[in-house]
Amino acid sequence: MSDVPSPAQSPKPTSTKRAYVRAVGPRLRKLLYLVFALIGLLAANSAYLSGVTALEWSTGRTYQNYFYQYMFLAHLALGLLLVVPLVAFGLIHMATARKRKNRRAIRIGYALFAVSVAVLATGLLLTRVGGFDLRQPLARSTVYWLHVACPLIAIWLYWLHRLVGPRINWRVGFAYLGFVTAVVAVMVWLQAQDPRNWYAVGPESGEKYFEPSLARTASGQFIPAAALSNDQYCLKCHADVHAQWSDSVHRFSSFNNPPYLASVTETREVSLKRDGSVQAARWCAGCHDPVPFFSGAFDDPQFDMLSHPTAHQGITCTTCHAITQVNSNRGNADYTIEEPLHYPFAFSENPVL
Repeated sequence: MSDVPSPAQSPKPTSTKRAYVRAVGPRLRKLLYLVFALIGLLAANSAYLSGVTALEWSTGRTYQNYFYQYMFLAHLALGLLLVVPLVAFGLIHMATARKRKNRRAIRIGYALFAVSVAVLATGLLLTRVGGFDLRQPLARSTVYWLHVACPLIAIWLYWLHRLVGPRINWRVGFAYLGFVTAVVAVMVWLQAQDPRNWYAVGPESGEKYFEPSLARTASGQFIPAAALSNDQYCLKCHADVHAQWSDSVHRFSSFNNPPYLASVTETREVSLKRDGSVQAARWCAGCHDPVPFFSGAFDDPQFDMLSHPTAHQGITCTTCHAITQVNSNRGNADYTIEEPLHYPFAFSENPVL
């Protein structure tokens, strides 16, 4: 035997197995649920808005009442709330899943994230804020249709993403889809049953307020002067048209026109002496003085034709756009006018609103 010691055998290398990290762990899953909840609400909201838009397109009428406008406001709010959770989930999910073996699922996931970001980006571009407003018609139309198409593409990509990934139980999604579809269908149907009826002739009871003028309001009530004399609001978006109106005969149709002022002053004086009221002068006011006429100020015998706030408004932008029906070709203001509906915060001084 040899006294030479045998070399010590080196230990066998042990393979260290990397711990498995789920692509969507417990914490990330909570964020995913938040994203799903916001998308679900936004989808239901969008279905209602789309339903009303389709209804208007098919009938040629306007159904955008106050409820619609608040739903549109909710659409903006939900979209803004979705931005941070969706982007955060997408980035974290890509970081945890980018080295997975299922490369097809990863590629589809990348495409899904890109399209989802496009939905958010186009929505932000369509939002009118103080320092930014996309007004160019072609650009705005392009962005709008991208905003409409991208969610549909995202749904298709998500379906593909789940087909090549772990199986998912679709029953909850289909149940929610059925519920939302039914509710939205009922909401749109109800809205169609009670529209503002832009093209209807005003009720007969409205005539007693405005005779002998042939003009009338759809409700039979007066229209607040502020609703018809907001030309500065129109100026914000339509500066060129506003400039044309400012020098037009429409602008100077009322007591700010000296020949008309002399004529209507005499008419009011004669009517007051003969009838005890200035009602006969309404015959002129239906065309020349829509703001004081429809607001009821014109009927006051003491109406200050030189300094009253409504005396120099003329035929305003809103007056023409608020006419819903030409009742006949008899002339002398034979039309129906209706107080327009505005965005709930249209005249707010808050720049955010």
